[in-house]
Amino acid sequence: MPLSFTEFTQMLAGNPIMLVTVILTLGVVLVNGWTDAPNAIATCVSTRCMSVRGAIIMAAVMNFLGVTVMTLINSTVAQTIYNMVDFSGNAHDSIVALCAAMVAIVLWATGAWYFGIPTSESHALIAGLTGAAIALQGGLAGVNGHEWAKVIYGLFVSTIMGFGLGYLIVRGINYLFRHAHLQTAEKFFKYAENAAGAGMAFMHGAQDGQKFIGVFLFGIYLSQGVTDTTTFAIPPWVMFLISIVISLGTSIGGYRIIKSVGMDMVKLRRHEGFASDLAGVISLFTASLFGLPVSTTHTKTTAIMGVGASKRLTNVNWNVAKEMVWAWVLTFPGCGVIGYFMAKLFIAIF
Repeated sequence: MPLSFTEFTQMLAGNPIMLVTVILTLGVVLVNGWTDAPNAIATCVSTRCMSVRGAIIMAAVMNFLGVTVMTLINSTVAQTIYNMVDFSGNAHDSIVALCAAMVAIVLWATGAWYFGIPTSESHALIAGLTGAAIALQGGLAGVNGHEWAKVIYGLFVSTIMGFGLGYLIVRGINYLFRHAHLQTAEKFFKYAENAAGAGMAFMHGAQDGQKFIGVFLFGIYLSQGVTDTTTFAIPPWVMFLISIVISLGTSIGGYRIIKSVGMDMVKLRRHEGFASDLAGVISLFTASLFGLPVSTTHTKTTAIMGVGASKRLTNVNWNVAKEMVWAWVLTFPGCGVIGYFMAKLFIAIF
């Protein structure tokens, strides 16, 4: 039987370790909504289809729906995160290591936000958990290679599909609307871009929300002293809680990241913004169906690059793109190392 919300609140009152774990996990979820969600709505703002305030409100609502609806349909991404690392063994050390991973993720994401770099919160989550699990188990035994391989598959899927679909969709639009009156086309694509941006926000919730549902349940089991459970049932209240916290984080906004993704890397017109968002939605939905934990940031930015490259390669500001790529490359070892040493430090102290 899934844990009821009443049972959960009763456990929190009598279990300080669970309370700390839940606060840290929800803190990471909040930071995700704050730093990752702006990527989904960047093109809506940069193409002047929506105001920043309107786009953030829309994203908050669609993030909420994405978490709840997609988890009810297909929860394989949450299961992948749940099974990706091994925190079995001493229950006390396991929960301390998990808390250390959450702290590492918040530190990495906050630093990236400060510098306006759209680093992937999903990659940070995976890296922080992996580093902490390796520290806990004393080696690579802390990693489930079969499940972790899905992260690599997801990297390839999001890069190739995002860039390729962005390139093909915008070329198709240019061909179909080659004889259309500019004013009419611009008006149509204002609404189309808003719809596609809503779809991106929905898929952000669907992908990232499920990742944090997996971690949240992981923390509850560990704080109860259960380190080797094989059951995976998602209570409805967990879906609602995670979706509300992501939406709250989204409402805080992130103009720096909106500017980096939607304004600095490629100058987009409305139909190009629509093409990049549609490419991102298709890529994220495909990955979700196959249980591949992919990055919304990674997918969206590669789609924008594909759209920009459809005219000419010099249309992409490759200096900004290079900074983003370096951020993605460094996230796995960087956040992983922080997670590893934070886990070692926390275990030694606590």
